[in-house]
Amino acid sequence: MRYRLMTAALAATAALQFAGPAAATDLEVTHWWTSGGEAAAVAELAKAFDATGNRWVDGAIAGSGGTARPIMISRITGGDPMGATQFNHGRQAEELVQAGLMRDLTDIATKSKWTEVVRPKSLLDSCTIDGKIYCVPVNIHSWQWLWLSNAAFEKAGVPVPKNWNEYVAAAPALEKAGIIPLAVGGQPWQSSGAFDVLLAAVGGTDAFLKVYKDKDATFAAGPEVAKVFKAADDARKMAKNTNVQDWNQATNLVITGKAGGQIMGDWAQGEFQVAGQTAGKDYTCLPGLGLNEVIATGGDAFYFPLLKDADKAKAQEVLAETLLDPKTQVAFNLKKGSLPVRGDVDLQAANDCMKKGLDILAKGSVIPWTDQLLSQDTQKQKEDLFSEFFAKPDMTIEDAQKRFADIVGSAD
Repeated sequence: MRYRLMTAALAATAALQFAGPAAATDLEVTHWWTSGGEAAAVAELAKAFDATGNRWVDGAIAGSGGTARPIMISRITGGDPMGATQFNHGRQAEELVQAGLMRDLTDIATKSKWTEVVRPKSLLDSCTIDGKIYCVPVNIHSWQWLWLSNAAFEKAGVPVPKNWNEYVAAAPALEKAGIIPLAVGGQPWQSSGAFDVLLAAVGGTDAFLKVYKDKDATFAAGPEVAKVFKAADDARKMAKNTNVQDWNQATNLVITGKAGGQIMGDWAQGEFQVAGQTAGKDYTCLPGLGLNEVIATGGDAFYFPLLKDADKAKAQEVLAETLLDPKTQVAFNLKKGSLPVRGDVDLQAANDCMKKGLDILAKGSVIPWTDQLLSQDTQKQKEDLFSEFFAKPDMTIEDAQKRFADIVGSAD
């Protein structure tokens, strides 16, 4: 893999030219935002870029990041780069950057004073390799949310839970009313992400960091993490009748009251908005599952492959600046359900759930997320484990925890 990347890097670098006048031009942008809420959000980015006189050529790839990233990487290493591409900021594009295939944005960042407006600082840190900035963070997306259908709990005759423990206690009443307690789609990243949320909520911030930052395999095999696996077993039992694959299909089960709730990132808000539902009235959101209110500083960013076309290279600069424009930040994040990366924008229109997230962010209750702490190889091993765990009720929590500790011990 590294050999192919380095070979492609030499070819790209040799072909790179920045001569000639700047011109308005088409720029293909690849991403995996294809649900209703995501499409509404990305349309705001396209509108803002088109207003510069250039044209956003949409390269949406269905199937979420796990499907899209290999396609994006293959195009870049194969000599057919797009103008810009979405990744989660962190380590997903690490090898591409190290191979010299991605554009250094440090000069643009310095000119536009990104270090003064992007908050928290860790967002730009995750775009920085060897002192140079290689991506534009566009939002703060946090996984640590429990989304609940108010109508489902009303039908079941129980109060809307205020935390994970009350939610688990309400599961029998939901099932009796013919409602799936917990919606978890069949894609591996969903079950893996749900476990990570449980680790931060049930285990606590220190436990989360011991496992994923310190990569302490002994701790991962111990009693504190055993409590988390017990909670994951509860989640597995509550989700056993979910029969959908995509995350937004699982969200729709909550929207329609067919499921009581879903552990999912704040991007789920976009689906509730498209469905015309109101936070605090039609649905309830519990950051940190109501147990540990923290926000992960993960999210989405755009990287810019090196291009030989001078006009497209200039358009890349315009897009990079447009993505961090205050008006673009507000319009995009209100539709996406995420938080802006600029600390100086007006979000008076924020809904109940976004305000909760902003309050947590203002308090500084933030943690790095797994995209920033683990390599893609380790992430894949973790996804395989929890996909199997949720699909096979006969896998014991002891066996699952042992495998998990082994993955943590070999993590890079």
